Amino acid sequence: MHLPGLLLLLATTGLVQPAAAAVYKYIDSTGAVTYTNIPVRGAVPVKLPALSASPAPKKTPAPAASAISGNYPDVDKGTQSQRDEGRRKILQQELANEETALAEAQRTLAAGKAPLKGEDARSTADRLKRLADAVAERERNCAAIRTELTRLNKPAPK
Repeated sequence: MHLPGLLLLLATTGLVQPAAAAVYKYIDSTGAVTYTNIPVRGAVPVKLPALSASPAPKKTPAPAASAISGNYPDVDKGTQSQRDEGRRKILQQELANEETALAEAQRTLAAGKAPLKGEDARSTADRLKRLADAVAERERNCAAIRTELTRLNKPAPK
C-alpha cells in the first residue's frame, strides 16, 4: 500500500466514532420523566443494553391462489346473516350522518354566497370553493355508502 493511501486510511478510521451516546433520565418536580442526551442537574445516567443488528423481517408470502379467487371458508347462513345485518345497520347510520353533514354543508354554502364585510373578490371565491368542495365531498361519501348498501342487499353469488 502506498504511504498516502495508508495515511488516508488511518485518518478516516480515526474520524469514525461509535454511535453510542450517554443517556440521562431526569424527573422534574411534577413527576414528568424526561430522557435526554444532555446532562441536566439531577439527571441520572441510564445504562442501555448494546444494540445489535438484526436481519430484515421476512416478507409476507403472497396469498394462495384459492384466496385470490375467492375460495374462502364457508360461514353458515345464520352467522353471515347476522354479520350482514350488523354491517347494514352501521352503513345506514353512516349514511344518515353523512346526509346530515351534507345538508349542513349545503346550508353553509347557500348562506356563504354573499361576500363578507371587508372581503375581496378573491377571498370570496376561495371561501366559496372550499364550501363547494365540502358539499361535493359529502355527496361522494353518500354515494359510496349507498353503493355499499346496494352491494350488501344483493344476494351473494353461489
